[in-house]
Amino acid sequence: MSTAIDGTVAPTDRRGEPVLRVRDLHVRFGTEAGSVHAVRGMDFDLHPGEVLGIVGESGSGKSVTSLAIMGLLTDNAKVTGSITYNGKELLGLSDKQMSAHRGKDIAMVFQDPLSSLTPVHTVGDQIIEALRVHGDIDDAAARARAIELLEIVGIPSAQTRVDSYPHEFSGGMRQRVVIAIAIANNPRVIIADEPTTALDVTIQAQILDVLKVAQKETGAAVIMITHDLGVVAGIADEVMVMYAGRPVEKGPVERLYGKPLMPYTIGLLGSIPRVDRGEKRSLVPIEGNPPNLIHEPTGCPFASRCPLTIEACMNGEPPLDLVEPTHRTACIRSEELLGIEGAEDIFPVPPVAVGQLDEVPRDRRETVLSVENLHRHFPLMKGAVFKRQVGDVKAVDGLSFDIREGECLAIVGESGCGKTTTLLEIMEMSPKTNGNIVVLGSSIKDVKKKAEITALRRNVQLVFQDPMGALDPRFTVFEIIAEPLQTFGMKKEECEARVRELMKTVGLMPDHLNRFPTQFSGGQRQRIGIARALALNPKVIILDEPVSALDVSIQAGVINLLDHLKAQLGISYLFVAHDLAVVRHIADRVGVMYLGKFVEIGDVDEVFDNPTHPYTRSLLSAIPLPDPVKERSRQRILLSGDLPSPLDRPVGCDFMSRCPVYNGLDENRRQHCRTEEPPLVTVGSADHRQACFYPEEKLVTTRVSTHSTTAADAQSRTTQERNTR
Repeated sequence: MSTAIDGTVAPTDRRGEPVLRVRDLHVRFGTEAGSVHAVRGMDFDLHPGEVLGIVGESGSGKSVTSLAIMGLLTDNAKVTGSITYNGKELLGLSDKQMSAHRGKDIAMVFQDPLSSLTPVHTVGDQIIEALRVHGDIDDAAARARAIELLEIVGIPSAQTRVDSYPHEFSGGMRQRVVIAIAIANNPRVIIADEPTTALDVTIQAQILDVLKVAQKETGAAVIMITHDLGVVAGIADEVMVMYAGRPVEKGPVERLYGKPLMPYTIGLLGSIPRVDRGEKRSLVPIEGNPPNLIHEPTGCPFASRCPLTIEACMNGEPPLDLVEPTHRTACIRSEELLGIEGAEDIFPVPPVAVGQLDEVPRDRRETVLSVENLHRHFPLMKGAVFKRQVGDVKAVDGLSFDIREGECLAIVGESGCGKTTTLLEIMEMSPKTNGNIVVLGSSIKDVKKKAEITALRRNVQLVFQDPMGALDPRFTVFEIIAEPLQTFGMKKEECEARVRELMKTVGLMPDHLNRFPTQFSGGQRQRIGIARALALNPKVIILDEPVSALDVSIQAGVINLLDHLKAQLGISYLFVAHDLAVVRHIADRVGVMYLGKFVEIGDVDEVFDNPTHPYTRSLLSAIPLPDPVKERSRQRILLSGDLPSPLDRPVGCDFMSRCPVYNGLDENRRQHCRTEEPPLVTVGSADHRQACFYPEEKLVTTRVSTHSTTAADAQSRTTQERNTR
């Protein structure tokens, strides 16, 4: 038994022997600058049937820990400590010896399914290979097992798709195949390293459901590595928060989320926008960056970013001590945090941005951007020598919307629905555009000269998704921000003053204008991109997934900045995102897009609180909440399949093939959906429109699983399966 700081005695662990035990794990990488201590003193036990969630910012050591367990680190990695599987030491085993355990006893699901699968072999062959490596199985039995595994993970028409190649599957389907390979040999441990990061929220919900099925089938213990605290809240039994290469807090998921006792964990939870909160509030940014692990920290590694730092925090790193039964933290002030209600109580949070236009009704504001019946069809050609058109890909198919002064319109939807194509059509501003785009009252159809288009583009600027890819690494920050100013004829002396002003506006040090992009963090690089977009005082800024590549702690600061700029400067935003929680926080209006069209559009609170289209309801139900109690009691609407091919669009309603309402209709109403395309019609308020004939029909829902497989059930199932192999 262990004694907590408050003097209580922790209960004895009655879960039995762990299937995986990690003790004092250290991983160092040799570099020209010195030895990087990526993982420092990692300790944990993983019991059969349990799910351990590991969370933290990029570079905290999450993935390195998983690769060390699998024995997949590069040759320049020096690994010390102990990793035991069922009592057997894994560290020190050769690659050949580890191969006997990989896939059979410990399996891994990687982040990118496309790079995890071999493109020249069918998915069936790759599953069969995983079976044959670890067992003697004939061709017929191996193929039958491969088909069975594909059915378990929800691949439709598994008997035919088993002969398909990875490129013939969507991203979500490929991840299902990877999970099928991982569970092929009924492993006792499954490590999932960011398995849903690159997926849409609807596909993410499907994959998490598949992982739960996989765990039930194998009785395995699961390590879920992710940066999404909502995913962990819904699937984990225990959570470990990592920072600077080591655990800083660990405990049961309900306790850690309900009463975190480490300032870093409190900050992470406070920095997440919540889709279930309508009231406007600033997010909690965690200023600064994690320490450089070339130099071993001499005090608390979070001290430079922590608002509660005192002198004693610098006297050595605090150990991961028991604060309460089963709850450990690495903070010398944990006891003082027992009375803290939220992150706002300890972190400095900027006030909610209030603009002069907030009280002006929408219909009295100037329209700064209008899009009317926009179409963008791409011809599909066939033939090597004599090419002929065999069809059209309707990326954007009759889109109309307007944006008023000081307003943010967000466009949301799954990958492939036409969001980015819409942005590119607006930025191109070609008179040949099929449809009309009006900027500040000037139609692109009336533009005749190149100079006139350039003048229009000055008022519409773009911020890209990847800040590093958008900034030229050979240019200094001054050259990057000053380039549009110089293009429009501003003198060098005036340019420098303007660049300094812009850097200060976006929260950067003006003295850093001669640095290069590589010398800044990801969040700072995105601020540089925003400063460049602001250089010409545009009326509209188009933001293409501007925070999706950032950690949540950095994301919060950028979102607060965008809120502040909109209020202070009266700028309008066209905001494209797949994260609906971010959209709920920043947008005034939202348009839900499906196969190139809006299926619902209106005031953001009206759409989120009273969604009517089944697609919108499905999207909202799929967003994980960073609250274990709420997340595990929610009803989820799981969509079947992926977006239909633009070349094989349904006749009638585009959403019909995946619609959970359609499946419950009688034949007469189904015929209506099959033959007619529903128009956008007003529902509720005048600004709320949706495109569904039967929005009031009930949808089939699935309750989010509240418990993983119990340890006893897992142990029983695993023993039985191994005895029958």
